[in-house]
Amino acid sequence: MDIGGTEGQDRKVPTHEVTYVQLRNMVLTGGLAPGQAVTIQGLIKELNAGMTPVREAIRRLTAEGALTLHGNRRVSVPRLTATLLDQIAFARLTVEPKIAELAAPRLSGETIERLVEIDAGIDPAIRRGDIPAYLTGNHLFHFTLYEASGAQVLVEIAQSLWLRFGPSLRVVAARYSEGRLPDRHLDALEAARAGDGRALARAIEADIAQGVDMVRQALQAGEV
Repeated sequence: MDIGGTEGQDRKVPTHEVTYVQLRNMVLTGGLAPGQAVTIQGLIKELNAGMTPVREAIRRLTAEGALTLHGNRRVSVPRLTATLLDQIAFARLTVEPKIAELAAPRLSGETIERLVEIDAGIDPAIRRGDIPAYLTGNHLFHFTLYEASGAQVLVEIAQSLWLRFGPSLRVVAARYSEGRLPDRHLDALEAARAGDGRALARAIEADIAQGVDMVRQALQAGEV
């Protein structure tokens, strides 16, 4: 179930799954900043959920490396280290361009139009200082593309990597109040329209590398 997705409209989604997605989205969209500790009771109130589904969501996200559970009934998003960033970057640069290449021949005109629509909403979000909307749009752009690949195992790996990397983009995005936050989405869209898998893989690789470099700079400056 992706951010902003429609899953659950055709069937009843179990409460524990709804709670998991809500908490996962808080991590991905900057609702929980790296190093920010929150209480389990606070999450129960924030998510309007019971103790059991919140604990289950925390358990799953802890297993995925997205949260750290502390002994004082608090959880936090782990801070990135230079070593961890290098590992995540290597994994993302290996997995995600391949997913994009696999997606290229499977992209329908409708999916490409959806990608264009998503990307059109990203820059206005930055200009109005709506960081959660930017992070949501950026995630949705990538995973709308990735889901077209049919490579579900690789997509799940990418999701796990984004849970570890995504929160640090909040710091980077906060630097931009006008103009376009640097990305390679336009290059990706051009390649998608042409059905050029290798060009699409290169665009996604460049997009990831650019984001990693910006996070690395923020990390070196002590901002993350």
